[in-house]
Amino acid sequence: MMQNIIIFSILAVVVTVVVCFIVSTFLPGIERKYVHARIQQRIGPPVTSPGIMAPIKFAFKENVDAVSPLPKLYKALPIICFIAVLCILIALTPQAFHIPALASLIAIVGLLKVEEICYVLMGALSKSVMSVRMPFPDLAKGAAHTNTTRSFMEDISARRSLRMITYGSFPLYLALFAPITYCGSIFLQDIVQYQQANGPFLFTVSGAIAAIVFFIGYMILLNEYPFSIIKAKSDVIEGPYMEYAAKYRSVVFITRGFLMFVLGALFSVLFIGIPPNVFSWGILVNIVVALIFVFMMGIFSAFTPVFTNRQLLPTIVGTSLLGVLAIVIGVL
Repeated sequence: MMQNIIIFSILAVVVTVVVCFIVSTFLPGIERKYVHARIQQRIGPPVTSPGIMAPIKFAFKENVDAVSPLPKLYKALPIICFIAVLCILIALTPQAFHIPALASLIAIVGLLKVEEICYVLMGALSKSVMSVRMPFPDLAKGAAHTNTTRSFMEDISARRSLRMITYGSFPLYLALFAPITYCGSIFLQDIVQYQQANGPFLFTVSGAIAAIVFFIGYMILLNEYPFSIIKAKSDVIEGPYMEYAAKYRSVVFITRGFLMFVLGALFSVLFIGIPPNVFSWGILVNIVVALIFVFMMGIFSAFTPVFTNRQLLPTIVGTSLLGVLAIVIGVL
């Protein structure tokens, strides 16, 4: 009997992950075709193009070897990002609630940090431009600077990524911990059960404020306009992703869409109390929430340029203060 329960639980998690992954592959295309293209009054790409056809196309491209002090780690970083996002989704499923070490906000935050740190390492471990080594010194005219090597675009992106880890993603983590003040527990099972008995956290004053903070953090974590300084087209082009090609770039494309869905599912768990479960009608709520976030992000990013530090820091500080306010209201 116990063995059958374990097999069914594993099957439920696997099917849920597969369904969520399939849905996630359509999210980038929905954002580009039904939001950006409509706002810009153009036809736009097919819905399947960014999240499905592009990864398939890149998977069959010729691979290149970027110059890196740790080439194997450099190539593994996109896969590590995907695994971290996958583990977050597994932790959100009700079958994983019986593993407290995984199904807790501490574990979720740790996995999100792994995903963020990968951007820093991606930029720091690439020492080429368009897969070509450029070792010549970068000296300012009229100044004699010895032992000065060229600064690569990925180096700039790595420093920006480190800055975003330091304070950029702070609003998201404040929003993640806001439900604790409502439910009194860091474990996802307790948070879900409390909301199912007392109503969604979203419909409280504290929850409504925290939801706004979560959305801003959602865009920051996805490096979307106006918070895309680590891969801004104007100066660092693709930032940490610049030297990834073939199957590695395919993983990058897949992970972005997957992260869109997983963050929406995380919101559903923490603010509505509905975990992703393919054998429950609640999975439709997870899909709807993910779509709402994609549409909101697309509209917001379509009308905003890339923030510089002059706009970025005040925005993050102001959003963080809103997050603190949500926690204080919840405590009171």
